[in-house]
Amino acid sequence: MKPLYKISLALTVVAAMQSCDLERTPLTSLSSDNFWDNSKNATLAMTAIYRGSITNGLEYSVSDFWSYQGLQFMDHMTDNAFDRRGENSPLFIFSSGKLQSNNAQLINFWSSAYGRIGRCNRFLDGIPAMADGPDKTRLTAEARFLRATQYHYLASYFKDVPLVTEPLTGEESNNVSKTPQAEILAWCANEFREAAADLPRFSEITGSESGRACRQAALAFAGRTYMLMGDWTNGAAVYKEIIDLGENAIHSSYSELFLSGTGNSNKENIFYIEYLENYFGWGHPQQCLSAKDGGWSLSNPAAGIFEEYEFADGTPFSYDDPRYNPDNLGENRDPRLDYTIYYNGATFKGTEYRMSPDYPASLKERIDYSSEASKTGFMWRKFYDDSDINDLTSYSVVVPVIRYAEVLLSYFECMLESGQPISQSLCDQTINAVRARADVGMPAITAGSADQMRQALRHERRVELVYEGIHYWDLLRWRTAHEVLTGEIWGAPYPNSELYATSTKVVDPTGNCRWYVGRRDFRNPQDYQWPIPLSEQNINPNLREDK
Repeated sequence: MKPLYKISLALTVVAAMQSCDLERTPLTSLSSDNFWDNSKNATLAMTAIYRGSITNGLEYSVSDFWSYQGLQFMDHMTDNAFDRRGENSPLFIFSSGKLQSNNAQLINFWSSAYGRIGRCNRFLDGIPAMADGPDKTRLTAEARFLRATQYHYLASYFKDVPLVTEPLTGEESNNVSKTPQAEILAWCANEFREAAADLPRFSEITGSESGRACRQAALAFAGRTYMLMGDWTNGAAVYKEIIDLGENAIHSSYSELFLSGTGNSNKENIFYIEYLENYFGWGHPQQCLSAKDGGWSLSNPAAGIFEEYEFADGTPFSYDDPRYNPDNLGENRDPRLDYTIYYNGATFKGTEYRMSPDYPASLKERIDYSSEASKTGFMWRKFYDDSDINDLTSYSVVVPVIRYAEVLLSYFECMLESGQPISQSLCDQTINAVRARADVGMPAITAGSADQMRQALRHERRVELVYEGIHYWDLLRWRTAHEVLTGEIWGAPYPNSELYATSTKVVDPTGNCRWYVGRRDFRNPQDYQWPIPLSEQNINPNLREDK
């Protein structure tokens, strides 16, 4: 198989693999007598399953859990980011106390997951007709892995959903019932473990197979599933299995993990999506670069993530610390801050980014509440080679789904939450290995109490994995979302601005002159579970929320 998302799929195969929610348009062509006689047909069908419903180029709404609106933009639901379109933007509503079952993005998450599940079910129903051999074994494992990832996401957010593992007729799909979350997660864990046994190891994935699932990817998703279940012992075991395979490592450069040419040729990115300019490109730059670079400034980091980065010596950030420089916000800070975001006065794409209450609105340099400019004053640098962005609607990039850094941090968390004593050697093997990345070089943490280690772990997951679709999932499973997603949202600090006090809607009560952005009011417990889309409830009474 060629690298994923670099294949121009035959239209007939793509059409054959399409499906509506819960198999309302059942496929028959994959069960034809001769389809499975040619292994190339199975490979093309599997490529379509990998692609799912991910949009090529610009994406105006969520198209898939692995598209940039479904992955990066999930941080808009958290204290990491803000959609400049404001508090009524569809993803912001997920954590603002206004989520309803008719939310368009909610429907897209549901439809994309069940669309891929349907393709997997039909693939697995037909592949027994293929001649036995290693290709059949591997393709079967891939389909089981991909199907389980979608149920993992559905169970993470919707909780109780229909567990459908066979092709359905339209009538059957309209009468399925919800399966309890616990049963779905147990099923997922078993699927991931069994798929892992038949998948090639990371070291066996050749360059021409870039992006295909490996054993370590399946084990990592099993680990995520065990974490969601609170089964810390089994979670630790599968993460330790990945570590003991000895094939993955922390890459020396943080920024290189996300760039074309380096993101797919390192030992850290275990499972990822690769986009290629003018072939199957990433439209994120058009929507998310600043106006000076031709973008629409749509996705903005918030002060919450800016303030999370420690000083370079490992001490927590404070505006009162003399090392804080309001004229250079990345000075004396964790290097990952400047690898991840940029701010007023920083250089991006060879020119200075200007964003302040004092600058002219005509140039889209003034932070306010109406311009097509950042609403927080911050912009994302992560995922960009700022010297090589040719086409804003079709950019080459590598988007990790599973990184070895996450594996190490998750292993640490599983060991901690299972009650195991946290030794210095465990810290050094996991969290300190991430902090010691060659171009990061943050000081090692010292083993301490469970509460201290939990705080250190949660900090590290947030700054290391920011804008990768992890933080919202973490907040939900930690049951801290109602604490951190309630209250005012702040942007960049402007202590030297002459117009700050008369321009911001709310003056920062801390005296640090942060720009006021808006407010979240996460509902507890309601917003810990997404409602099943109203359109699905209307079709199938078994899915109604009052059931």
